[in-house]
Amino acid sequence: MAVRTGLEQILAHPPSWLPRVRLGLLSNQAVVGCGLLPSWRLLAQRFPSSLRALFSPQHGLWGEKQDNMIASVDCREPVTGLPVFSLYGERLQPSPENLDLIDVLLVDLPDVGTRVYTFAATMALAMQSAAQLGKKVIVLDRPNPIGGVQVEGNLLKSDMASIVGPYPLPMRHGLTLGELARYYNQIHGIGCDLDLVPVQGWDRSQYFDVTGLSWVMPSPNLPTLDTAIVYPGQVLLEGTNLSEGRGTTRPFELFGAPFINPLVLKDALLADYELPGVILRETFFQPTFHKWAGEVCGGFQLHVTDRRLYKPYFTTLVILQTIIRLYPDHFQWRQPPYEYVYDRLPFDLLTGDPAVREGLEGHIPVTELEQQWGGGLEEFLEVRQHYI
Repeated sequence: MAVRTGLEQILAHPPSWLPRVRLGLLSNQAVVGCGLLPSWRLLAQRFPSSLRALFSPQHGLWGEKQDNMIASVDCREPVTGLPVFSLYGERLQPSPENLDLIDVLLVDLPDVGTRVYTFAATMALAMQSAAQLGKKVIVLDRPNPIGGVQVEGNLLKSDMASIVGPYPLPMRHGLTLGELARYYNQIHGIGCDLDLVPVQGWDRSQYFDVTGLSWVMPSPNLPTLDTAIVYPGQVLLEGTNLSEGRGTTRPFELFGAPFINPLVLKDALLADYELPGVILRETFFQPTFHKWAGEVCGGFQLHVTDRRLYKPYFTTLVILQTIIRLYPDHFQWRQPPYEYVYDRLPFDLLTGDPAVREGLEGHIPVTELEQQWGGGLEEFLEVRQHYI
């Protein structure tokens, strides 16, 4: 059975009332349909008098902006002439004036299956605004590109809430964006008038490359599915002084720093832990921008050999703990601000719990840390069953 996205279904079989209401769309250029046209073009063609406004997440409508507090601005989409309201910058959610233009907000966003990817938080904030003003929200669902089975990581603590995690979730949650919307709406009390057009024909065990859908990079540093697979762990490097490979053609797969000797690091890693499903290939690279731009960094490229066995969050925590032990005079935690938060360490926002950082610093084995958060993860899995 072919995989059909929510966008495809609403274009083919729209509700009878849809052409008669004013529509807004929260989306970006990675959401494509027939002919690889972006969602808003297809919706504008199908409902020419209905689509009234576009809303863009982090990185902008065209996905052109780099990471962390590089804002996009309001503009007009050049082909349709529709106003585009940025939800990453001066505002993080639609204003009442924005929502006065519409009756129904469609949400069709790409996601990468990782809590810290900000698009899900932007969706949640838009749902909050819609609830306050009595606007309906319809999520057009898509597959989780890294599958809907594997779940990993500690739950975010409520006092660590931010745009890289508005509500308690593990790092790898195994939900689609539409399932997340239902989870947020009910469990966390957003209470908006929410409908979901589910993805059809997708098996939860499937990764994106077997869906038959076309991968369009959702943001500048997630160029491939391989990037998305390592992202639930490697995104933690954003909270450190290690290069996460930005400024190279393999971001998040490549990582390192000028002070790292990859041969020494690899020996230390393999002496302490087994890292199933992945090979760390030692290498050197020179970022063209971002951290350590122009400097040669020693490090690794991650090569995932078995997606079922590979645990991205566990793997990166093991790597970080070993680097902290080997290079205590060189390794540093990145300092605020990060994603519009000025009073907490970026790494703590990313993990969602300062205890993870404290455990790494205290040389508590990552296997033991994993056991500590196991209870919360089991509770999440039980609740999650009601939304999949």
